[in-house]
Amino acid sequence: MKRGLLVLFAVAWLALSAAAQVKITPGADKIDIEIGGKSYSTFYMKGAEVTKPYLWPVRAATGTYVTRAFPMEKVAEEEKGPKDHPHQRGIWFAHDSVNGIDFWNNEASYTEPPKRGVMVLKKVGPAKSGKDQGSLAATFDWTDRQGNVVLTEDRVMTFHADATLRIIDVDVTLTSVQTVVWGDSKDGAFGIRLRPVLDEQGGTGKIVNADGLTGERQLWGKPSNWCDYSGTIGDEKVGVAILDNPENPRHPVRWHARGYGLFAANPFGVAAFTNDKSQSSPQTVAPGKSLRYRYRVIVHPAMCNRPYCGAVHQLHCGEVSGRRGWATAPRFFRGLTNLQKTCSIVLWPSLTEKRRGASSRSPTYSKDTLPPSRPSRPDSPKTRTPIM
Repeated sequence: MKRGLLVLFAVAWLALSAAAQVKITPGADKIDIEIGGKSYSTFYMKGAEVTKPYLWPVRAATGTYVTRAFPMEKVAEEEKGPKDHPHQRGIWFAHDSVNGIDFWNNEASYTEPPKRGVMVLKKVGPAKSGKDQGSLAATFDWTDRQGNVVLTEDRVMTFHADATLRIIDVDVTLTSVQTVVWGDSKDGAFGIRLRPVLDEQGGTGKIVNADGLTGERQLWGKPSNWCDYSGTIGDEKVGVAILDNPENPRHPVRWHARGYGLFAANPFGVAAFTNDKSQSSPQTVAPGKSLRYRYRVIVHPAMCNRPYCGAVHQLHCGEVSGRRGWATAPRFFRGLTNLQKTCSIVLWPSLTEKRRGASSRSPTYSKDTLPPSRPSRPDSPKTRTPIM
């Protein structure tokens, strides 16, 4: 009897350990991520078709994938749909105007002109597995197709295990090798391409931002603390939220969110979204200086609403913490096990450190003055770029 109980206890303990474990397995060209003993995603860094690093697929805690399969894989669900924008793979970070070089629309099959860039793996950093979270690090050179280095990117991605959520923190530092001009344009920067069933156009999806704007026509190009794209896959309600770190340059970020499933935070575009050339705001960063951007992705098991996402963003920013703040979130979110653990996940680590008196890394810029995130006068429907 005792032996049987010990066996059952051991099996249960192993199951619980597997459920919480985040395992990071680095390779020469890619890094695999497992959560709870199951494949969660892969970070692709190098290869004939890898012109910029990307994370794919991205899944909910149930295992349901939320990112588009094309062009990496053929699936029946996408067989009859459009095969557009093959450069939009999983989750990525890029921009279409970096010293006039396009790192966004940069598939290997695309011809020049315009000049197109390639992000070349320089080194793989530490990979850390753990009970509740795991992380990976990598460094890339952003080059033109002739191999001339424009800047160096240091990236850290942290994956959090939870019973009902999947949380990914992306921390990108961009250090200029030469003087770099980040152009004011729309195709940037931290992007996700969602599964077609979640699209607003022809799918079940709904886009909403922190200011209550809904749908592409209302919120495209508008600055906001967060944006969420949610819908239904089969009988499962699922959503993906991107939260802009309050210490990012030009916070709150503008959103390049499209009804066809593109979902991107763009800190570089201003006039590109307002259609007002007087607001053109390129950013110049001197050699050796850096820009740092941090984003949090939350894959959650429900359709988004403002009270829910607002509460998450408050927790995320450290504006609300502890039980009082937690009570503002909806029941399914409050029901997560281990309140303190989840609060520590939702809070940005650097802000938590600040409250303890520690200093966090801050971005450094050139002597040029960077313009504010919001334009000098309000956006107007008459001046907004038409939806393409």
